[in-house]
Amino acid sequence: MLKIILTVAVIAAVYFFLIKKPAVEKKRRNRAEAEAKKPGLDEDIMVECEKCGTFVSSKEAIIVGGKYYCSKSCAGVK
Repeated sequence: MLKIILTVAVIAAVYFFLIKKPAVEKKRRNRAEAEAKKPGLDEDIMVECEKCGTFVSSKEAIIVGGKYYCSKSCAGVK
């Protein structure tokens, strides 16, 4: 009886560690990669204008000297 229980335990361990666990890890990795590839994640970063304090999207901000500005007039450029 102990031989049967031990055999079943070994078969279950082999199944879990060699078949089931790698498949679950692969699904998790694929899901994480898909989440990272979603477009628009970096569009939501808002930065504050150095001069007036207005928040503007980092895509629309003007960068002068490593500082963010909301417009050309705040940045002092033409």
